[in-house]
Amino acid sequence: MSTYYTPAHEYCKVDGNIATIGITDFAQAALGDIVFVDLPEPGDDFEAKDSFGSVESVKAASDVYAPVSGK
Repeated sequence: MSTYYTPAHEYCKVDGNIATIGITDFAQAALGDIVFVDLPEPGDDFEAKDSFGSVESVKAASDVYAPVSGK
């Protein structure tokens, strides 16, 4: 398994042909208490750098961007 990080604190864990995408612990700590996460539907297609969801906290709301293309 390999893990790749973006400068914007998103990550991509690759295991074979499956990639798991998320935000780093640093980004989570900077946001504070997370109160809502907007996720895409299973099977949605994305190009690298597309916004595919958002994270809202008591401090701020942030879009989450796809670090790679895929579905």
